[in-house]
Amino acid sequence: MRFNVLGPMEVLDAGTPCTPSALKVRWTLAILVMHANRIVDLGVMIEEIWGDNPPRTVVTTAQTYIYQLRKLGRVEGRDFILTKAPGYLLLLGEEELDSQDFERLYNEGARLLADGHPEAASDRLGQALSLWRGGALADIPVGRALAGHVAVLEEMRLRALENRIRPDQQIGRHRELIPELRALTLHHPLNEWFHEQLMLALDCAGRRSEALHVYRSLYRKLDEDLGIYPSQPLRELHDDLLSGISRLREPRRPSAGQVMELGQQPAGSA
Repeated sequence: MRFNVLGPMEVLDAGTPCTPSALKVRWTLAILVMHANRIVDLGVMIEEIWGDNPPRTVVTTAQTYIYQLRKLGRVEGRDFILTKAPGYLLLLGEEELDSQDFERLYNEGARLLADGHPEAASDRLGQALSLWRGGALADIPVGRALAGHVAVLEEMRLRALENRIRPDQQIGRHRELIPELRALTLHHPLNEWFHEQLMLALDCAGRRSEALHVYRSLYRKLDEDLGIYPSQPLRELHDDLLSGISRLREPRRPSAGQVMELGQQPAGSA
């Protein structure tokens, strides 16, 4: 059995889709999957799906959802959902959850990048990112129990994008990066790092005037929305572009502080 959460909730049995069609059954499964191999309190499940106003029959209804989900495991002749007080436990093995595969591939790519192998790092990080089919649990109206998990997954995705873009810049794939970086700056209009990388890629592609336009657009957006100026590194890059200084003419190896494996904390963080 394969469970995919990097996009709409998906269940595959030997490659054949068998995802529950009913939203609340799928929602119940998402809670169990995101807490795989840990007991989920029935009260947490009820609060996630029904909030502060559950119906009087909510326990019976939740038990019905679990019964329907257990049918999935019987296809493989296993009971992967166990009743464990005060709730339920979903048992998952290795390579049965896409987010675990994503983390493994990401960490391999991060190590390759830190060791000075940018092309191999870009390939491995690209494999990690290819597992994403959209926003995490895109078809689930997440509540309190899932919101934090979704936020963590999306942050991991951004970190993987950054660490895949770095080696692509190093090995001179500037023109290939421009369309992707334009889309990322539109999707993340206040993310200065994506704007910085777009400016660098445009400059190295001989499109300095467009790079300066990117800076001016971001400047206006930050001023209008937040009343702040771009960060000092971005202002310095802007000044360099005005002076005709290019930052990426020679490949650069990232410092150890720029590349982190998932689960690591930046130096000095609490």
